[in-house]
Amino acid sequence: MKKISAAVFGLLLGASLANAADMPSVAVAPRALWSWTGFYIGGQVGGGFGSSRFSDPAGPAIFGGNVRSPAVLGGGQIGFNWQVANTIWVVGAEADANALSADGTATCLASSGLFISANCRVHQDASGSLTGRVGLATGAYGRTLIYAKGGLAVLHEQIGLTTNGILPQTSTGFDGTRWGWTIGAGVEKALTPAWSVRLEYDYANFGDINVAKPASFFQVLPPFNAYVATAGGTSGVSQDLHTVKLGLNLKLGEDIHAQWEPPASDYRLRGTADAAYVPDTEIEIGGRTWYSSGRFQKDLGGTASQSQQDLLVSRLTYDTTSATGEVFGRIDTSSNLFLKGFVGGGSHLSGRMHDEDWVIFGATVPYSNTLSNPVNGDLAYGTFDVGYALFHGPSAKVGGFIGYNYFKESKSAFGCVQIANANSDCVPSLPNSTLGITENDTWHSMRLGLNGEVKLIDRLTLTTDAAYLPLVSFTGKDNHLLRTDVADTVSPESGNGRGVQLEAILTYALGKSFSIGAGGRYWAMWSTNASTNGFGSQCPCQTLPVRTERYGAFVQASYKLEGGNSARISPVSNGWVRAASHSARAAARRRPRSSIGNFKTSSNACTSRRATEWDGSGSMAPARSQMASSAVSPRGKRSRNTGRSWRPVAGRKPNASASCCRPSHRTGSMDDPNGEIRLRITTQSVRSPSTDRRWRRISCTNSA
Repeated sequence: MKKISAAVFGLLLGASLANAADMPSVAVAPRALWSWTGFYIGGQVGGGFGSSRFSDPAGPAIFGGNVRSPAVLGGGQIGFNWQVANTIWVVGAEADANALSADGTATCLASSGLFISANCRVHQDASGSLTGRVGLATGAYGRTLIYAKGGLAVLHEQIGLTTNGILPQTSTGFDGTRWGWTIGAGVEKALTPAWSVRLEYDYANFGDINVAKPASFFQVLPPFNAYVATAGGTSGVSQDLHTVKLGLNLKLGEDIHAQWEPPASDYRLRGTADAAYVPDTEIEIGGRTWYSSGRFQKDLGGTASQSQQDLLVSRLTYDTTSATGEVFGRIDTSSNLFLKGFVGGGSHLSGRMHDEDWVIFGATVPYSNTLSNPVNGDLAYGTFDVGYALFHGPSAKVGGFIGYNYFKESKSAFGCVQIANANSDCVPSLPNSTLGITENDTWHSMRLGLNGEVKLIDRLTLTTDAAYLPLVSFTGKDNHLLRTDVADTVSPESGNGRGVQLEAILTYALGKSFSIGAGGRYWAMWSTNASTNGFGSQCPCQTLPVRTERYGAFVQASYKLEGGNSARISPVSNGWVRAASHSARAAARRRPRSSIGNFKTSSNACTSRRATEWDGSGSMAPARSQMASSAVSPRGKRSRNTGRSWRPVAGRKPNASASCCRPSHRTGSMDDPNGEIRLRITTQSVRSPSTDRRWRRISCTNSA
């Protein structure tokens, strides 16, 4: 039989060579080049922080002088790109405008402990820019744009300076628009011809302006209640702003339903076109180590009126560095829903706390500032999100989500050293073995955000997450353990507010399932309406605006699993189906070969220009996912690029009721749904010269 088969094969091969001139050649379909050129509009969300520096003509500050204002933003952009013909260079221009919610306070004008210093507050509510862009189109087919930008920036803000500790309240300020310059950089990935997602960092500087200082008092006979009034002057205020934005752009003039060629697109806008593939459930689990720095600040007002919350009698500021470990996971389903989250905890490695007071001990001390070092404690946190993938492909996942964040932090401050006024407390100093103050806080937050995961180049993936926290609940408990002049050393605290959480991760795939990565994270939450009934006092409670920030870098490792037995298919796969799981492959090996037709393959079928023959009459048609279980041949092949196992599926006549099945055609495309191999297929009908039996010949060539 082997000799007969060899003879038949030789006759067929000879006949094929003899009639080569009559056979259609295998032609690679030209790929239409896509360009970044065109107008676009889009939206963006993000966050960051501003930094405002206040100068003091009286001299350098003992403490403070720099206001950090955590920010959350959302807005839109419009622009134009021009890709220089036959190059990878892209230039363009863009304008953007954002609603901004940023607020921060700090001590300023504290040049001496004998002077009643001020509370400086900065609030920003809008920003914008007009910039030029230049970038390089890189990656597969130039669909990843790495760019830099620069130009004009504008910011609307309010600045207030309030003298602390005395009534009536004395304040000065500025309310207006500031102009400056900005530079930035980003990466943008084209998901389809019309849609792209981007991550961008921007730095803006708005120079200096002069703001009037409020009048105050200077102690002339310490430690007695003897003061002279000081006239107001001016303070120079410089301002800059750091922001990270995650955006989605629509290129005008493109079909919003369009997909990349070949028709079996890697990406699509859900609900607008037939699925390019049917994904299995994917599960990713991993672990992280996060090294972070953080700040917690609370401002104790002199009254119970929220309108006078800028008038302070005390402020506590904790700065800590911490190390935490966490586990994380993500589940992507075939219905485009995804679940993701993480849970972690750890401890503070180091820290310090400043406790400031104004006009205390019967006004004999105008300003006091004590330093406690170290600060110890723990922190625990967790996040859970549910989202829907608007774009979902093997090289990109982009979608919105809603979720919940939990953050709990405890801090214990040891020791006490006076750094501002020798007539105040902690003179002499307390040793750093003495516990003075504890602070335990819990934050519950609702998350609304955008998540994006794009493959930049082979094995390298960028994942970004931007969440706005519209509802934040804060509860805390302060304990001044060494106070003996109060009935209760514990002060409960509570309030509501908002916040922002940002995250970006670069991961590198070491294999099909295992990845390592590094990333950065920024969290900020604040409550400007918080209050406290200090030391058990009866309400109305004193105002207590609170703010917390945490930011740092982490490293991670993860493992990805694929669940379910459904196969991923291409609607023009021409009979090729990937066995999606071990159980599916094992089941395929146990099944008998389909009786509808015998699909034979050469040893390197369809990985280069090889012949593939199908014995039997009838048309070739792509298999539906529900047909895969009964039509998978036990003889599988592997992709040269990835080593993934692929199996031929017996051809069958088109089913009129099956929308995925197509009539026979001479030339078609075959596409790996993971974007790994793309083939141009040409079919032709021939007859054996020896048996007069009808055969179909399928020639495949890589057209990627």
